[in-house]
This record gives sequence, structure tokens and C-alpha cells, in this order.
Amino acid sequence: MAEIIHMNQKRPLSQEAKAAIQKKRKILAVQKVFRCTRCQLKCEKCGTQIDLRPDQDAQDLQLRVPYRFCASCSEEYTDYIERLKGRGDAECYWRNTDWLESWRRWIDYQGALDRFMRSKEFAKLLKEVQETNP
Repeated sequence: MAEIIHMNQKRPLSQEAKAAIQKKRKILAVQKVFRCTRCQLKCEKCGTQIDLRPDQDAQDLQLRVPYRFCASCSEEYTDYIERLKGRGDAECYWRNTDWLESWRRWIDYQGALDRFMRSKEFAKLLKEVQETNP
């Protein structure tokens, strides 16, 4: 009973703990965007590791593929674009309207991520994280 902790002494510790938790959340949010969604070493669609070949970037530029894909997803993306133009590989009968819809939604999702990364709120988050981590 001799050691009574006053509430005024305990409150700053609680606020410090909350600030530390909030700081960690901000750092994890930034890391997730840059490490998980925009990793240069994995396919943006399926997540498999990409074998970086010097001719791959030139080939992707020729096809105007705006994403980093493995060979399989790159071929699917190319077929998706061709199907939108009314062509495509007819032998791949499983690439039906649901398959087209899944690609469309994935591309929409990528656009949403891009818009989020360009938002003023995300810029503010980046600034805050940079200021707290020299």
C-alpha cells in the first residue's frame, strides 16, 4: 500500500504506448505497399518469383505491358488484351467471360492501388514515417 501510483503519472505512459503502436502501424502500412504489392522480384499477378532476364524488359516494353509478370501471367495478359480486341487464342477455351472478368477486376484493383499511392493521405503517411525514422 505504500506505493500508490497516481493516475497523472500513469497517463503519459499510456499515451507513449499508444503513440508507439500508431507509429508501428504507419510503418507497417508503408512497408506493405512497397514490399508486398510492388515487389520487383515477384509477379504482380500470381506472386511467383520472377527470373529476371535482360530481354524481358525489352519484350514487355514492346508489348506495352504495364505490370511485372512471370512468363505465364504475361502470356495470359497478352491473350486478355487480344480477346478484348475480338481476337485471342481460341484453343484456350477455358478463358471464358468469367476469366475475362477476373482479369478486368485485377486490373481495376491495380488502378485502385495506384490511386491510393498517389493520394494526399498516403503522401502524408510517407512524410510522417520519414520524419520519425531518420
